[in-house]
Amino acid sequence: MIFVDVDGDRRGHRPGGVSRDRVHRLRGLNHAAAAVVPLHASLQAANAVTTTPDDALPREGNFGRFGGRWVAETLMPAVVELERAWDEARADPSFVAAIDTTLRQWAGRPSALSPALRLAAKLGTRARLWLKREDCNHTGSHKINNCVGQVLLAQRMGKTRIIAETGAGQHGVATATVCAYVGLPCVVYMGAVDVERQQLNVLRMRMLGAEVVPVTAGSATLKDAINEALRDWVAHPVDTHYVIGSVMGPHPYPTMVRELQRVIGREAKAQLHAAVGKLPDAVVACVGGGSNAMGIFADFVADPEVALFGVEAAGAGLDGLHAATMARGSEGVYHGMRSRVLQDDDGQLQEAHSISAGLDYPGVGPEHAWLHETGRARYLSVDDDGALAAVTTLARTEGILPALESAHAIAALPEVLALLGYDRDRGEGRDVLINVSGRGDKDMHTIAARMQEPTP
Repeated sequence: MIFVDVDGDRRGHRPGGVSRDRVHRLRGLNHAAAAVVPLHASLQAANAVTTTPDDALPREGNFGRFGGRWVAETLMPAVVELERAWDEARADPSFVAAIDTTLRQWAGRPSALSPALRLAAKLGTRARLWLKREDCNHTGSHKINNCVGQVLLAQRMGKTRIIAETGAGQHGVATATVCAYVGLPCVVYMGAVDVERQQLNVLRMRMLGAEVVPVTAGSATLKDAINEALRDWVAHPVDTHYVIGSVMGPHPYPTMVRELQRVIGREAKAQLHAAVGKLPDAVVACVGGGSNAMGIFADFVADPEVALFGVEAAGAGLDGLHAATMARGSEGVYHGMRSRVLQDDDGQLQEAHSISAGLDYPGVGPEHAWLHETGRARYLSVDDDGALAAVTTLARTEGILPALESAHAIAALPEVLALLGYDRDRGEGRDVLINVSGRGDKDMHTIAARMQEPTP
């Protein structure tokens, strides 16, 4: 087993093993690096656990062998405080009602469930395709569900400052929007590469009053933004709440974010039952960290007759740069969780790539790793070209411009239908539910740049 720390360095198999480059960097401590040291120390403890039996692993927030809480001692009080506050709040009817009311009156829930008749005809299936329209939410994605819940929880806890990270910008915009709504200051960390390719969302966050901090370390993408947010939280654990944007990180984040996103699947189940009087035969969603997928999966995991499909980013191809953690990843500890991580045979973190900034991440939420390992969900891969083509397909068949993230789920439909036996004019009476996690306005800059590239 290989452990990877917040900087992506290999934490050697021997206890306390530290690479030469790592030592050099730690000796050159600056503000950010100084905050890394406690996380680094906590992972020494993580290494020690590799020699213990599974029954000695931490129990909090585990999904089989995955999950847990792998953080620095200095951060442990903050995550324990968060766990207790979340457990108390979710049992408080007034808090649950406040979330429901805010989502309904301000964020636009319930989101629509749209039949995709022309898309089905285009794909040559007689199965009924249904689009869960999270793109219709306030701020344009599913991210608002989680942000409303976490920011209201932070207020209840007496926190006076919110931090977040973002890749595609949708989580950052949603966090900044809710902070503006309740009057809390907000700092959003964002990789410099993502700042460049998501300029519209950067402008939106700043107009909402958030401070956007470009991160130039590493590959300057989502994983590096998460590193910086974790460092900030380590330095300010008392007054600050870190709004993690996906079902990842240390416990309680994976379960808390899943429960806040469960509204997607709960609504879809009720809406589809009202429309056709039955469960869907399959549910499809894109997977980076995996929050929109867990949100729509959650209410169907206990229904074995419903097939679950996650779609990850194959980027430039599975033999090149990609973000296909299920297809090419292996077990490790990263960003406070035990899950699947992209790493080489020596345990060095591999750079992830996807044309969609929201999927450009070398890890995945631990519950997805568990669903993959148990076979409850199947995970497919779609490359950049496939996602780009799917944007046009959905736009021209259904008049919906999806986010590049969501386009991965659309692009996988031919393979999903073939696996289910619903292709080639089959699938009569079958229903396939697809989560459109966000709208594509934010990606026009990326799509336009790609279209202008010369043909090889």
